[in-house]
Amino acid sequence: MLRSVLAGILFLGLGTTSAQSYRFDFGAGPAARGYTKVTADMKYTSERGYGFLPGSSVQGFYAVRYLRDYITSSQPFFFSVNLPEGNYDVKVLLGDEKDASYTTIKVENRRLMLEKVETKPRKLVWKEFTVNLKSARISDQDSVRLKPREKDYRHWDNQLTFEFTDALPKVAALEIRRNTKAQTIFLAGNSTVVDQPQEPYAAWGQMIPRFFKPAKVVIANYAESGESLRSFLAEKRLEKILSVIKPNDYLFIEFAHNDQKQKDLLPLVGYKELLKKYIAAARDKGAKPVLITSMHRRNFDAKGQIVNTLGDFPEAMRQTAKEENVPLIDLNAMSKTLWEALGPRESEKAFVHIAAGSLPGVTKDIHDNTHFSNYGAYLLAQCVVNGIKSAQLDLAKELVAELPGFDPAHPPLAEQWKFPASPLVETIQPDGN
Repeated sequence: MLRSVLAGILFLGLGTTSAQSYRFDFGAGPAARGYTKVTADMKYTSERGYGFLPGSSVQGFYAVRYLRDYITSSQPFFFSVNLPEGNYDVKVLLGDEKDASYTTIKVENRRLMLEKVETKPRKLVWKEFTVNLKSARISDQDSVRLKPREKDYRHWDNQLTFEFTDALPKVAALEIRRNTKAQTIFLAGNSTVVDQPQEPYAAWGQMIPRFFKPAKVVIANYAESGESLRSFLAEKRLEKILSVIKPNDYLFIEFAHNDQKQKDLLPLVGYKELLKKYIAAARDKGAKPVLITSMHRRNFDAKGQIVNTLGDFPEAMRQTAKEENVPLIDLNAMSKTLWEALGPRESEKAFVHIAAGSLPGVTKDIHDNTHFSNYGAYLLAQCVVNGIKSAQLDLAKELVAELPGFDPAHPPLAEQWKFPASPLVETIQPDGN
């Protein structure tokens, strides 16, 4: 283990720190060579360009040996770094030379990167992931037309923000380095895809980064609640994607829930035409479009079967995929299997069904059959992973090796799945239904 830690030190110590490369040494001990020391009292300021965000109550511990000191907390805590837009490789050193640690890492708006990393006593481990940092800027004259609530989101602020959480997170060092070669998967979608900023809501787009190896593939989630194919265009979200997408990147497209509310948009006519516009735009940039049918809402009949509330929109997408020779991930079909396997009662736990008083600010029961809990979002992300494999996308080879098998017909129950919630809570339902 010592050899691997030393190798990490040598790797991180090479080169100089720049606006696109940082090396942080956390804790109360002396700074390792080539690292910037971060102590527990260093709050974020724009002048410094990094630090702990408000509400982060952390402790710094001392160690004689370099990179063996660390910071920890009994509550989730946030560390933020000023960085320009782009993709970044992140290496983090977790653990303690005396006791165990348990760490989950999310970034930006609760985007899951590392899950349940356990270190044994006297063991420290390097873990890696690759993250996308986005900006609303398209050009000097133009930018994405953000909604008022988005101005408080952590993924439009020119900062890379880390959330360290779980039973006992211990962070010894952090390295951030620009990655210009990663194949990027751009996500275009609505509230079922977006990086939901606050509990108790979640979506599959913020869970799926956890399933990819570092360095080669990165997720850039441009989805937003309430969006349709039309509004995504009007707000220049697709234009923004097209301004940064590269040849061989992917554009994953999932819309229907809000499109179906537009009375003048026929699924087999206008909806298909809009899908083909997205497909052509991606191909014009040398990128690879992928269509994803929207998942079912939680709506059961008397026999425990899912009732289709999306009309002909999923079928219109299936037809478009065939007509345009585009890979299809049939999340609609998989979600029907998934919800029916869970059944009317157990499936409530996959959606936001919360009793009054169970969370701060929840004064009345919430019964949302469209938007997902962390558990439901994680299940749907696994469905998308299955779809990547079934479609034989080249991305499949970049999925993590330890990926557990997943069958929508036999999903794990919520009681079998443990996940650390974020401290950020908002009881207002996301746009769209």
